[in-house]
Amino acid sequence: MAEALSQPASGLPAHIGIIMDGNGRWAEKKGLPRRRGHYEGVKAAKRVVRVASGAGIRFLTLYTFSTENWKRSPAEVDYLMHLIRVHLKKEVAFYQENHIRMVHSGSLQRLPRGVARELAKVISETADNRGMTVNMAIDYGGRDEVLRAVNRLRAGGHAGEITEGQLRTALDHPEFPDPDLIIRTGGECRLSNFLLWQMAYAELYFSPKMWPDWQEEDLLAALEEYRSRERRFGTSPGEKARR
Repeated sequence: MAEALSQPASGLPAHIGIIMDGNGRWAEKKGLPRRRGHYEGVKAAKRVVRVASGAGIRFLTLYTFSTENWKRSPAEVDYLMHLIRVHLKKEVAFYQENHIRMVHSGSLQRLPRGVARELAKVISETADNRGMTVNMAIDYGGRDEVLRAVNRLRAGGHAGEITEGQLRTALDHPEFPDPDLIIRTGGECRLSNFLLWQMAYAELYFSPKMWPDWQEEDLLAALEEYRSRERRFGTSPGEKARR
């Protein structure tokens, strides 16, 4: 199955967003510290990035750390920030080898200096890559993104009514297409403040598997499920959807 999707195929989503949920619960069920679940979750992310790139997905947004995650214990937050920084520093060669461009969504202001520095470095070093774009959503929330977009417009001198098109141009990555497919792992069936503006017509896929257990075949199964669906964007059944 992996070989069948090694080249871009018709009907595949251009943009996938993934809520990588279940790391802590995965560890607790195994009697391990929660940090072990986060560590294994990073390994799962690399597996999924590799297969998504090989399948021909153009954009992949990974919900890495939400605006709400700051409410976790200081020890867990510190470890997550450490893990993100180490991953960014360690995996530059992986991104280069696979021609992956890295970008970021979210606020930089609350991130530790080391994380912000590594993030800026990997974004700069992969800027010319022409393969898949991986968007790491760190200190990201959908509501926060909309508020920041409005504030950007106001700061730019916009004083009148804000149109949908104007708001879109002020989002973190207006050049991205809206996500076609949103995946959430870990058995939860909610969106948790992820890409709220952009996901208006996204297909939703909820997996009972915890994120650290996700393998290449799990993403491929989600892609096959996506390809079996009819997307209408508000049209009646049988009508040709326009986007």
